[in-house]
Amino acid sequence: MANKTILEIKDLDISFRTNAGVIHAIRGVNLLLKKGETVAIVGESGSGKSVTMKAACGLLDSNATINSGQVLYTYAEGLEPEQTVDLLQLPKKQLRKTINGNRIAMVFQDPMTSLDPTMQIGKQIMEGMILYRGMSKADAWKRSVELLELVGITDAEKRMKNYPHQLSGGMRQRVVIAIALSGSPDILICDEPTTALDVTIQAKILELIKEVQDRLGLSVIYITHDLGVVAKVADYVNVMYAGKIVEVGKVDEIFYEPAHPYTWGLLSAMPDLDTDDDRLYSIPGSPPNLLHEPKGDAFTPRNAFAMRIDEKEAPPLFKISDTHYAATWLLHPDAPKVELPEGLRARLERAKKEAEKYL
Repeated sequence: MANKTILEIKDLDISFRTNAGVIHAIRGVNLLLKKGETVAIVGESGSGKSVTMKAACGLLDSNATINSGQVLYTYAEGLEPEQTVDLLQLPKKQLRKTINGNRIAMVFQDPMTSLDPTMQIGKQIMEGMILYRGMSKADAWKRSVELLELVGITDAEKRMKNYPHQLSGGMRQRVVIAIALSGSPDILICDEPTTALDVTIQAKILELIKEVQDRLGLSVIYITHDLGVVAKVADYVNVMYAGKIVEVGKVDEIFYEPAHPYTWGLLSAMPDLDTDDDRLYSIPGSPPNLLHEPKGDAFTPRNAFAMRIDEKEAPPLFKISDTHYAATWLLHPDAPKVELPEGLRARLERAKKEAEKYL
C-alpha cells in the first residue's frame, strides 16, 4: 500500500497572459507522490513550485493557460474499486465539490489570508463539513472540537468561539491545518506553511504535520525554499528551476550526493555554523525572465560549470540511480569530469556525520 502512486503529474506545461506578454511559467513538469510519503518541491521564488500545485487543485488565476499535461489522482470511493482521474479534465464545479478540501487540501503560508477575520474559527472549520459532507451542525461541532484537539489546541470548546485576531500566529496556523483536515483528505499540500512564523513555532508546526500524517496516513507535498525544512520532513525532493524539475531524488541523495550545479548552489547558500568563513554564499545572478524563454539550459548564465552545449540545448534528466535523476550535461558520458566544490563537499560530510549522531 505504501508504494501505491496516489498523484502523478505528467508533462505539465502552463503559460500566463500578462500586459507585458506571455510568460511560459511551467515547462514540462513531472512529479510522483506515493501513498503515505512526503515529497518536497524546492527552489527560489518564481521557479514555479506553487503554480504547479495550484494547477492540480484548480486554483490557477484566470489568465493562466494549461498548454498540455495531466494530473492523475488515484483514489477509492467507499467500497467502489480504485479509480484514476485527470484533475485537469474535471469541471471546476466538480473539482471544488468532490476534490478540493475533501480529498486534496492545501495549507498556505499566511494563516490570516486563509481565515475570515469576521467569523468565529469554529464556524470556519464546520462550514465545509456541513456544505460538502452533509453533516449536521451538532456532528460538525463535535468533529471540529476533535480536530482542534488533534492539532494541539488546548481548551478547544472555548477556542471554537474565538475570532482569528484573538489567536497567536502559531495557533492560527493550527486552525488552518484543522480546516484542511476537516474533509479527511488523502493529500495535504503545504505551501511554505511555516514562513510567517517564528523559529520555535516553525519547529512545532512541522512536528504537528508529521504527527498528523503518521496518524491519518496522509501523503504530503511541501512547497518551500527552506532546505532546513526539507531535511526534517521529506522522503523525496524535487529541485525546481525556471519552471522545470532539474533534480529529483531521495532526501539523502539530494543532500549528500547532489548532482546539479543549481542544487550545489542552494546547499552552499544554507547558513553553516561549523565554518571559519564568515561570508554567506549566494548563487550569482538571478533567475531568467520567462517572458523570453531561455534557449538551452536556463541555468547557464549562473552556472560556473556551463559548457557550450548548455547554450544551445536543454539537458534531459540523466539517471544516476533508480531514484536519483538530474538535468545537467555534466552527467553526459562525454562531459568533462567535474567534482563537487570542495567547500560544499566538506560541509555535506560534516552534516552527514552530525545526522548520524541522531540516528
